[in-house]
Amino acid sequence: MSDVISIRIPKEFKEKMKKYSFVDWSDEIRKFLEERVRTLELLEVLDDIEEEARKRRVKVNSAILIREDRERR
Repeated sequence: MSDVISIRIPKEFKEKMKKYSFVDWSDEIRKFLEERVRTLELLEVLDDIEEEARKRRVKVNSAILIREDRERR
């Protein structure tokens, strides 16, 4: 199943596109939109990963932990 979307472009631009009639513009636009959505989805996943990493961070000064460990030896 698919839906139809339409866009409005300037007439001058449409004329320029006609010059390249060998290009399947529908296919080009479809591929662009698919890639753009894929990119946005990946960015969303990265944001989620960053947020989870922030939640897991330990708020401890590592220098103090190292010093304590060395003093125990």
